[in-house]
Amino acid sequence: MTATEILRLDSVDFVRESRQILTDINLTVHAGEHWALIGPNGAGKSTILSMCGAEKHPTRGFVHVLGHQLGRVEIRKLRESIGHVNPRHPLQSALTVRQVVLTGATGTTELMNRWEAAPDILARAEYLIEMLGLKELDSATWPTMSQGERGRTLIARALLPDPPLLLLDEPSTGLDVAAREQFLETLDHLHRSQADLATVLVTHHLEELPETTTHAVLIKEGRVLTSGPAHDVLTTELVTESFNYPIQIEYRDRRWQARADRMLNWQLLEA
Repeated sequence: MTATEILRLDSVDFVRESRQILTDINLTVHAGEHWALIGPNGAGKSTILSMCGAEKHPTRGFVHVLGHQLGRVEIRKLRESIGHVNPRHPLQSALTVRQVVLTGATGTTELMNRWEAAPDILARAEYLIEMLGLKELDSATWPTMSQGERGRTLIARALLPDPPLLLLDEPSTGLDVAAREQFLETLDHLHRSQADLATVLVTHHLEELPETTTHAVLIKEGRVLTSGPAHDVLTTELVTESFNYPIQIEYRDRRWQARADRMLNWQLLEA
């Protein structure tokens, strides 16, 4: 691996219950790159992300995460160096923002019994709470927080161990328009303030991509249709092929927009 290579999938296949989920997946992510993993429901995006997070192993091929090959590394230790933001975080307890963030040090959903955070961890938690605009939520608890507030809290939790890799699995799920925009502003700020952090974000809505997205990969039926710089990948032609539906892509004010291409759709119907 090169010094800046964070993640590499080589000729990866994944089979579940005799069904081929992924076929010949190749992907390389370097430090400071911000990737969007895009495709229709059922295309295999979440399965790819689970391998990036060392949660699943390939049936065939090789996955290298942070210089370690899956199958030849202690998984629990590796996962401590990977930040993972999942809007479906299963927490049920009334933990405060600070307590939720601190669970990132142990990789648990709840606070561990008799565990006490070291001073450097407490200082890191305070820094992240401040950076992500959560200071005013000191008295809020998980059940009373909005989905947007939870999203920012989960980013702080994921960043607590200062990981070189951050994975975001459809992080805008459940957000209204205002909360989504605030969340994307948070991601842009994060990308600009931590130059070496690599991120992989899964979505099927191009409107949910932050301005700082650098690269994209389009998935179709468990295969990589194309990957590379975001502006080369997120085109009308390629997105239409990935989703198997005529979609017009526009890039305005540093953001992507997608809508049905009615003219092309009528042409297809009349053909």
